[in-house]
Amino acid sequence: MATEDESGTAALSRVERLLAVRETGLSAAADADMERFARLVARMVGVPVALVSLVEEDRQVFPGMVGLPEPWATRRQTPLSHSLCRHVLSSQGSFVVEDAREERSTCASTAIPQLGVVAYAGVPLTDDDGNVLGALCAVDTVPRAWTSREVQDLRDLAAACSAELRLRIASAQGAVLRRRADELAAVAGRALTSAELLLRAAEDLTDTAGLEEVRLRVGDLVSGDLKPSYVSLLLAENHGGLHRLLDRSAAPSMEVLHEYVLADADFPTARALRERRMVTVPDRAHLQAVHGPAAVGVFDSLGLGSAVCLPLLGARGPLGVLVLGWSTPHEIDMTEASVLTTVAGYTAQAVERALFLDERIDVAHQLQQAMLTTLPDVPGLELAALYRPASSTDMVGGDWYDAFSLPRPGNDASLVDDLAVTVGDITGHDVQAATLMGQTRSMLRQAAATTRDQGPAAAMSALEDACRTLPVEVSGTLVHGHLRRVGDAWALTWVNAGHPPPLVLLANGTVCRLDEHGILLHHRLGPFPRHDLQTVLEPGSTLLLYTDGLIERPGQDFNTAVDRAAHLLAAADSDIPLPALLEHLADEVCPGEPGDDVVLLAVRVPRAEPSDR
Repeated sequence: MATEDESGTAALSRVERLLAVRETGLSAAADADMERFARLVARMVGVPVALVSLVEEDRQVFPGMVGLPEPWATRRQTPLSHSLCRHVLSSQGSFVVEDAREERSTCASTAIPQLGVVAYAGVPLTDDDGNVLGALCAVDTVPRAWTSREVQDLRDLAAACSAELRLRIASAQGAVLRRRADELAAVAGRALTSAELLLRAAEDLTDTAGLEEVRLRVGDLVSGDLKPSYVSLLLAENHGGLHRLLDRSAAPSMEVLHEYVLADADFPTARALRERRMVTVPDRAHLQAVHGPAAVGVFDSLGLGSAVCLPLLGARGPLGVLVLGWSTPHEIDMTEASVLTTVAGYTAQAVERALFLDERIDVAHQLQQAMLTTLPDVPGLELAALYRPASSTDMVGGDWYDAFSLPRPGNDASLVDDLAVTVGDITGHDVQAATLMGQTRSMLRQAAATTRDQGPAAAMSALEDACRTLPVEVSGTLVHGHLRRVGDAWALTWVNAGHPPPLVLLANGTVCRLDEHGILLHHRLGPFPRHDLQTVLEPGSTLLLYTDGLIERPGQDFNTAVDRAAHLLAAADSDIPLPALLEHLADEVCPGEPGDDVVLLAVRVPRAEPSDR
């Protein structure tokens, strides 16, 4: 029995194979089409290095290449001692290793230290006679367990690349094989179109964040290549039925009448979900014979003459069905079926991710809402708060407001409790930020209660000491203030840790900025001395605290935005209820969907009631 080296040498030296390699017209120089295949491999499989490698008698050349280090990137060739592609020739099939350093057949290859090859997946590139001309390779510089889907994607691209090579060989063989060359061109075109569609599917559906976005992108994706007149996405319900995602932005259509499909219905959509397979309806006669008159009625109302229903299968079971329909009879060929099955797989991943994100976002928002304070009733004050989550964040953030009573010492029931107010912004836009926010809020409450006779600066210092001691790795900004009633007015004492300046609307209608501030809150900074700042809120005054989500926008100056908020505060109707005032400020200062969390907290000292005469 021949050894692997012997069989590999024989494969390398086969005259027919070497002739076919030469007839491709490719060598150690860049070729636009081969470069394109290398880029497709790098993007679809997600590897730093991708090669179209043709193996000659004493070297391998790279007409298509992505990511190869120098000097090999310039030379576009290596000796066969640097080649793992020769194992593809030896085996006449795919050659896949997770770590070439650990495999007996590859551990001594100089490709490992010189080219940085660790993980390797190579699929044969063949001519019409089955000669292996080289390999389409995906290379990683770290160990990697290749998935079956990655290997299959590589095989699909290798089929298209092989078709291109065969076309070149056929062209070189002259007019005698011209008819065969035309056939191969058609095959190559279809294969390349399929590969491009799959690449677009992988790219377009990777970063979708919601179900509506998935529906829109799938529709855009398939409309150009397959030209269906109808695209619909139906999601599986807990009871087993299907719920159609409707286009709420469009005018009402017949879809509304068929928004729900029962699990046991004899419709092609329900059957695709139950049987977890593609269900095709090539024409109306087939629909009538196989699915019955009810299904015919639905198709007629939607204007469909044919359709294909593809199950969306997730890791935990079926997620729904993707439906493509045509107004005329349409039969799916094998190529379209293969492409659509793969597109459905990408769609299922996007749907599963969207459902997972929706679930986590819902839970996280409930968590954050639970941590936001119910404002206390304070005699002599009006309070209101507003929280708007960012539209672009992954989940939730660390912005918060807080207001709570600080009982005065002693037993004099005539004394009104002090009021503590806080607005803060913990760095980050995720559950971790929300969790740190909850911890910070609780510790600051405790610190304020413990140091209530010493003022906000003492509470802030106690908070920072606790963060360093525990430790709690928190960073961000906040304003913390105490309000104490003095006659009809309220004395405000506050400390600012790097936060945007509070605004005070005075009784005369002017607005002043409380610009004084200290360094921001950070577990690795300090300790720094904190200082109390003081002012008096006379009757008719309003204190506004807010986070930077209100005023920070790309291309917008910070101070200009603060001044705009101050102007709107001054211009507002003095009798407007506080909640309406906060909505007005948020709508005007940061219109549209906010790019960051927006929190506002307002405290108003009502004007004194006129005395009876």
